[in-house]
Amino acid sequence: MMLEIKDLLHKLDALLVAHFYQRDEVVALAHLCGDSLELSRKASQSPKNLIVFCGVAFMGQSVKVLAPQKRVIMPKMACCSMARMIDSEYFDRSIATLESYGIPKEDIFPITYINSNADVKAKVAKMGGLVCTSANAKKIFDYAKSKQKKIFFLPDKCLGQNLAIADGKTSCIIGNASKEEVLGSDVICYDGFCSVHQLFSVSDVEFYRQKYPDIQIVVHPECDPSVVSIADFVGSTSQIISYVQSLPLEQRVAVGTEFNLVNRLRPKLNGINTTFVLSASKPECPTMNETTLQDVLDCLRAYEDNMPINEVFLDDDTQHWAKIALDRMLELS
Repeated sequence: MMLEIKDLLHKLDALLVAHFYQRDEVVALAHLCGDSLELSRKASQSPKNLIVFCGVAFMGQSVKVLAPQKRVIMPKMACCSMARMIDSEYFDRSIATLESYGIPKEDIFPITYINSNADVKAKVAKMGGLVCTSANAKKIFDYAKSKQKKIFFLPDKCLGQNLAIADGKTSCIIGNASKEEVLGSDVICYDGFCSVHQLFSVSDVEFYRQKYPDIQIVVHPECDPSVVSIADFVGSTSQIISYVQSLPLEQRVAVGTEFNLVNRLRPKLNGINTTFVLSASKPECPTMNETTLQDVLDCLRAYEDNMPINEVFLDDDTQHWAKIALDRMLELS
């Protein structure tokens, strides 16, 4: 199977990219592996016109937004659970709620996390907002503060709250807060979250610190604020990889992010594992794990037969405005 996939990739002159959270066997075949924005940028800049994206839908959309002339196919049209928690209609409802509380639309500055679909990015751009990633969120947040408006952060409440806490700002979650709490908050967060990063808890941190007093606790900012506040290091996927791999191998570390990524971070030390997943469960991203080698093969065969499956298409308006949202971020990054 792997040989046929490689042959088809060569024959079709295709670029195969895979997110860090993909299965090991998919990552092993990929020409490029990285986080969502890094992959989207590199794929959009590739001389190859066919991009095979092993990830979730919003990632394939980002390639199409940045390089509309390219053809983007996805072995599995998997959907990020967080991105599914908001669409353009729910965005409009949230803005209407804030307006009903007496906050004028022009006084709201929206920021959407990269983990959102193109229609939401387009809505945000039309209100003057932009996109952020976990790596550049602080820089984007600082820019948003300079606008002196209410910041509406979506869809990840945890990242929004963590940014606010780190900056000494007040925050609330729309739908869970009273009108008075909303009006009194600097940052209003949408009630979305990552199904994987919600699995890590304070008790997990306490367990590892009790078992290994010298252990380093490393987490992603999509984790709950209670976990982020007691971690030794907080960073994006790429930042976590760089940090953990810079530590001496004898330094024990428990990492609060997706299982497949943690499993690949470091080799064992003389057969002894010093890199742990910060959870008693197996925190795999279910949608990232949907993509199999068979899916990759099937989509390549279908494309060769001029019957492409799971090709990414965007209407012109969404394409235009989603690109503005991404471009605004890239200009600041």
